[in-house]
Amino acid sequence: MTENRLKSFVNGEYSENTPQIHILADKMKANSVIDSDLYVKYDVKRGLRDLDGKGVLTGLTDISTIKQNKLVDGKLVPSEGELYYRGYNVNDIIKGIMDDNRFGFEEVAYLLLFGEMPDSDELENFKELIVKYRTLPPNFVRDVILKAPSEDMMNSIARSVLTLFCYDKNPNDTSIENVLRQCIQLISVFPLLSVYGYHAYNHYLRDKSLYIHRADPSMSTAEVILSLLRPDRKYTPLEAKVLDMALILHMEHGGGNNSTFTTHVVTSSGTDTYSTVAAALASLKGPKHGGANVKVYYMFEDIKKNIKDWNDDEAITNYLENLLDKKAFDRKGLIYGMGHAVYTISDPRQVILRGSVKKLAEAEGYNEEFSLYEKVEKIAPQVIAKKRKIYKGVAANVDFYSGLLYSMLKIPCELYTPLFATARIAGWSAHRLEELVNEGKIIRPAYMSISKSKKYVPIAER
Repeated sequence: MTENRLKSFVNGEYSENTPQIHILADKMKANSVIDSDLYVKYDVKRGLRDLDGKGVLTGLTDISTIKQNKLVDGKLVPSEGELYYRGYNVNDIIKGIMDDNRFGFEEVAYLLLFGEMPDSDELENFKELIVKYRTLPPNFVRDVILKAPSEDMMNSIARSVLTLFCYDKNPNDTSIENVLRQCIQLISVFPLLSVYGYHAYNHYLRDKSLYIHRADPSMSTAEVILSLLRPDRKYTPLEAKVLDMALILHMEHGGGNNSTFTTHVVTSSGTDTYSTVAAALASLKGPKHGGANVKVYYMFEDIKKNIKDWNDDEAITNYLENLLDKKAFDRKGLIYGMGHAVYTISDPRQVILRGSVKKLAEAEGYNEEFSLYEKVEKIAPQVIAKKRKIYKGVAANVDFYSGLLYSMLKIPCELYTPLFATARIAGWSAHRLEELVNEGKIIRPAYMSISKSKKYVPIAER
């Protein structure tokens, strides 16, 4: 690399779009457009879904079940959404944990991995294993996380996960025993990778104070997250319990969601655990998937700036219409947090989360914000039905209230999607193991080529 090119690289100019790039991009776009009518002609299920939102069947799983329809007089009709982990209704799991006034993340992780609820001894042994593995290699925080801080925490986590490959003595061993060990280790350290990554960003890129706390072995996963994040390590029991519940609700959601399907696809190739999890993280980072909770938060911040009276239904309606018309917020034409690829009438995770968010809002003095969220939740489906052609019902999804929850917990928005990943790594792990146990073929769906044959022309004649 010449001196001038090196200076250009160091100064960050390599990341800028040059006039040549703009020209090439225009050429690429002009030659890449596929006529949308062809998808209808060849009956291509875009997004692997029918027009009514029903997904194309691509696999089987015994890890979780999503129900959104009921059989009435021989016909399937939309119903209130239900979610089951290994056959247990999530509502019952959450209620049991809350009635006992305890933390449940570790217990549910055990359920997802091993297919059955642990007894007291099994749970205690599993917790001890989590604590044992909740540590990073010597100098890992200094040499990996702090030396290359990123503005995007998902990028930071993915890089850390891929680097952990180098510290594993058996990284490519895909035996069930070895992959299980790797998965439990990743479940254990994800809170550290997420929060330490944020502290590195906050210090080196935002010029704030740096503090790195060690995880207390007596704490649950939710408590560890809050204690590592806050300078004084303090939190209330309600804060920790609500975060624990939110983590449980985000842990798993069937084999068809984008990041979990990615886990199955990449696992089917025979690759290692670290590469598989990095691929799942890349999927979850997207604003159409795990990144949606951040979008909801910023959307509501924009609503607060543009609507003076939060009780004015007409003003809220007009703003939401402008969202769909690409005249407000990010001009993408979306109301974030509304609608789901599977659920029609309700997302059961959102229903559970909503009640706890309301309790926390009352305790923390966020009643006006919660009321605004309620109004948008009520008005948005009406606006969407009026403005758009829809083939199924539209309701608020789990992302809708999670941003408000995290903001009340004083969790920075940079960590919203990483918290999703900290929960979902348990589900990804269960699905990776399921794919390996059943030894399926490498996943390879078909794509139809619409290219026309062209005669090669020598470069001198072009």
